[in-house]
Amino acid sequence: MAIILRLDRVMADRKISLNELAEQVGISNVNLSKIKTGKISAVRFSTLNAICDVLDCQPGDILEFQRDSHPCK
Repeated sequence: MAIILRLDRVMADRKISLNELAEQVGISNVNLSKIKTGKISAVRFSTLNAICDVLDCQPGDILEFQRDSHPCK
């Protein structure tokens, strides 16, 4: 996958736990954990907005594009 999630890095920088962030964002620990570990295929903009608001960051701090080694044909 070309999109890499860096939520764990931003959370560590802000010294915020998964439980605390989930509570402030208003989503379950399980769903936030899936986002944190990259085990998702999509994320709602409303969720991304809430995460960025709580962490005081930009979406680009959480999402990173990494070009695949084999370009699409």
